[in-house]
Amino acid sequence: MNIRILALTVTAAFFATAPVRAGVYADEMSKCLVKSMSPADQTAFIRWIFSAMALHPDVAPYAKITPAARDGFDHEAAALIERMMTVDCRKETVEALKYEGPASMETPFSTLGQVAMRGLMGHPLVAADMAKFASYADKSKMADLYKEAGVPEPAK
Repeated sequence: MNIRILALTVTAAFFATAPVRAGVYADEMSKCLVKSMSPADQTAFIRWIFSAMALHPDVAPYAKITPAARDGFDHEAAALIERMMTVDCRKETVEALKYEGPASMETPFSTLGQVAMRGLMGHPLVAADMAKFASYADKSKMADLYKEAGVPEPAK
């Protein structure tokens, strides 16, 4: 498989928003990749994802990541992906490619991206700040919405 196509597939899978259907072999690769990630690996992926997201024009003015730092994050992520695919989860990667084709790479790397995002969003400081917006919402409007839907409001 052409390395550029693989790189594009992996990158797209990290940021995929649509659910991806996985075969048995892609599922096994997903499990292996998640299991093989150390806390340091997770941190590296969080930095890489944040660095890429910070390029979006709507948030770029607020993120100060130097080109050298971004390049370092890219190199670190590439080394991790390479290690996980060719060493840690080689058997699972070969089987996914062999039996389910190149598209099978979408599922494992989408899963890895979700794990990294949970790590980012799950940090107590981030989670507390993300929850802060609720204090600005009109609680009566939200209560009316739940009442209209016929479901109880979530516990506070």
